Amino acid sequence: METNTKFPVVDLSKLNGEERDQTMALIDDACQNWGFFELVNHGVPYDLMDKVERVTKEHYKKFMEQKFKEMLRSKGLDPLEKEVEDVDWESTFYLHYLPQSNLYDIPDMSDEYRSAMKDFGKRLENLAEELLDLLCENLGLEKGYLKKAFHGTKGPTFATKVSNYPPCPKPEMIKGLRAHTDAGGLILLFQDDKVSGLQLLKDGVWVDVPPLKHSIVINLGDQLEVITNGKYKSIMHRVLTQEEGNRMSVASFYNPGNDAEIFPATSLVEKDSEYPSFVFDDYMKLYAGVKFQPKEPRFEAMKNPAAATTLTPVATVETF
Repeated sequence: METNTKFPVVDLSKLNGEERDQTMALIDDACQNWGFFELVNHGVPYDLMDKVERVTKEHYKKFMEQKFKEMLRSKGLDPLEKEVEDVDWESTFYLHYLPQSNLYDIPDMSDEYRSAMKDFGKRLENLAEELLDLLCENLGLEKGYLKKAFHGTKGPTFATKVSNYPPCPKPEMIKGLRAHTDAGGLILLFQDDKVSGLQLLKDGVWVDVPPLKHSIVINLGDQLEVITNGKYKSIMHRVLTQEEGNRMSVASFYNPGNDAEIFPATSLVEKDSEYPSFVFDDYMKLYAGVKFQPKEPRFEAMKNPAAATTLTPVATVETF
């Protein structure tokens, strides 16, 4: 980590006191210059977070670990003998909350796990909407603007990617998750506080996102960059593998509805915008094949379909 870099940590409880202005300024600076910040005193109960961590790690050990080992064998990654650039060293499954839930369709989840994730998901959904209104306030947009922009005809999409990054015998050979920006709106991450690995790219340098106990890491997706006309930007980030420790990551994505029309907010555009207008689902269809490539050609392709021919699709699984 850069020696002079202080990762932005926001104490959300200070919004209710004399330090509100400074806290809002910290959020604004983080959104403009980092694309990331870390929340403490965010209102999500710590005992619930502890339960989510415990049952997530138990579920991986009982139901996912062997599948991960089988995946490595099937892809010829056991043993790991040469550098790999097209596979991520992660074990993942997805929970969908909005517009429809699949919480009761996931096999092998215990009742305790389902109950914890249902409660956790609802609290993070509420936190995401609170944060969107804070961004509106900083941007000079009317309260509720971003939530409305995400709504479409059926409301926003909200889902969670549950990941484990198992120990890797040769971390220099493969990434836990390759570098990318997130396609969607607002991402809320509950990450392991003991096993690090998440990094973001700032000013050409990879910076560690500090693993703080009971914190929630916030990062901005491509849609917020478009809507804010580039005032706030999505940032490249990645996950490094580690020789020891199984890193847990529970990342929740508050995204626009599939048919939501995304475009720069009029009040944030002085003349002409360099950003496109598009339907969110169309962007996601493009993103699914080029997730690990720079975002700028994606934006250009949404303005000019002919530009899409310059992109080389690479099959990916995640479409958040």
